Amino acid sequence: DEFRFPGQRLVVGVEASPPLKMFRVPGNLNSSALRSFKATIASRLTCRLFSTAPRLLASERDGVDEIDDPDFFDMVLSKYKHAVSLVEERLIDRLRTDSPYLFKTDKERSAHVSGVMKIVRPCNHMLYVSFPLTRDNGELEVIEGYRAQHSQHRRPCKGGIRYAENVTASEVSALAALMTYKCAIVDVPFGGAKAGIKINPANYSVNELEKITRRFAMELAKKRFLGPGVDVPAPDMGTGEREMSWIADTYAMTYGQGDINSHACVTGKPISQGGIHGRVSATGKGLFHALSYFLNDAYFLSKIELTPGFKDKSFVVQGFGNVGMHASRYLHRQGARLIGVMEKDVSLFSLRGMHPKELEDYKLEHGTLKGFPMADETTDDLFAADCDILIPAAGEKQITKRNAGQVKAKIILEGANGPTTPEADKILIANNRLVIPDMYANAGGVTVSYFEWLKNISHVSFGRLLFKYERDSNDYLLESVQQSLEAKFGRSGGPIPITPSEEFKKRMGGASEKDIVHSGLEYTMERSAKQIMSRAHEYDLGLDLRTAAFVAALEKIYIVYRDAGLTFS
Repeated sequence: DEFRFPGQRLVVGVEASPPLKMFRVPGNLNSSALRSFKATIASRLTCRLFSTAPRLLASERDGVDEIDDPDFFDMVLSKYKHAVSLVEERLIDRLRTDSPYLFKTDKERSAHVSGVMKIVRPCNHMLYVSFPLTRDNGELEVIEGYRAQHSQHRRPCKGGIRYAENVTASEVSALAALMTYKCAIVDVPFGGAKAGIKINPANYSVNELEKITRRFAMELAKKRFLGPGVDVPAPDMGTGEREMSWIADTYAMTYGQGDINSHACVTGKPISQGGIHGRVSATGKGLFHALSYFLNDAYFLSKIELTPGFKDKSFVVQGFGNVGMHASRYLHRQGARLIGVMEKDVSLFSLRGMHPKELEDYKLEHGTLKGFPMADETTDDLFAADCDILIPAAGEKQITKRNAGQVKAKIILEGANGPTTPEADKILIANNRLVIPDMYANAGGVTVSYFEWLKNISHVSFGRLLFKYERDSNDYLLESVQQSLEAKFGRSGGPIPITPSEEFKKRMGGASEKDIVHSGLEYTMERSAKQIMSRAHEYDLGLDLRTAAFVAALEKIYIVYRDAGLTFS
């Protein structure tokens, strides 16, 4: 095959070695060409690629450090391996004390724990699809997509669908793995999955996007990669309520016809299609809750020399989309000051602070933040801005070995998936920076997706059965208090007024679905934060919250495998 790379033309040979599907890459490629070659092959075939080239010296690399631009799946794998090395011995000890009769010897216990960790590591299933699209002008185009299912230790699998031109099999596999660990951390009983279609949605009409989405849903359903009890997608980069509604309708009208739970095949839907109040802002609100628990913990704050609370804390956001915008709004309401925003086409900075609602309104009107009048446009790297909190909420591998040393923020709150490379992670920890990891920080989305799924399979909205009962009960409570006081002190001066507090007055009318969702999300994030803090202390991890989160997740996943056993093994 002939491949073209910037500044050079290379002809390379590929040797297939069935049935293992191992591909030998010639050893005469420089690092940039090798990565491009791997990406090209991986986009066509689901396989692992091995290079015969010796490791290049720094002087031989053409300006790109391989360590600084690692494969996304390898990023996840490196943290997984580190966590396994810490947790295995503890799991063996617990087997010895909690289940002494399950295995007779330490050798058997060790073999079982090690074996389960090996099962958890790989991605169980990867589906690659391609299908034709007739565009509005009559031209034919081939659309490519992936769906990865990392683990079925819990079912259904759960994970978003993203539309992006740079989607690869490796990226989708990595995101699916992160979803497995993310669900375990927040005690959502799903396995991890992820999907991606290799398109830029901005280049397609609404009619074309609907065709792509519905056809992709059919391809997933045909292969049992879609269904309320099998695999439940959600919105991700480039998708939203509209796309989820198309998927739900397509499944309900075809493979899900006759299934009363068919609309539970996907979450993140509009309310009219079975969606849930609070889902749109869930990831941003989850970020806020995640930050609040660590921003009020004396141990971690003393490590980074930061005062507690949100008041007067300055923060910078990369990516003012759904996640970054909602996170900014919640932080702003608590007294924090948004001083910097980084977007693809512009960066804004203002020491006075910017109002998130004004930014949102301007972007909705103009489609961009360029020209926003209440801040200065800048070409400075705002990752190095002098602030208290940095929120990368745009994409993977944004904080790398090259810029991690310049990060001045005391707290890095990961709104995106995989925004920090392993080498950058080490630098940040060494510089006493607290990284609140993606697999916990942005789990608000999957948590509320779980609530939506529960709503769909129970076929009743949260609060509907109890709303009036709770409201009447609160009225009767106040009336009872009033009658008791009047019986004791009399009514000579007229009825004794009973004035509820402001907080009680807000709740007197009963809990709405949104109230219940927000309460459930807050409780989930609080409980998970405590678990991560506990593992950080137990394993003496200091500021390494990512490893603490991995350890907490692996402990829970192991218990599921231990208690359930293995089918046909």
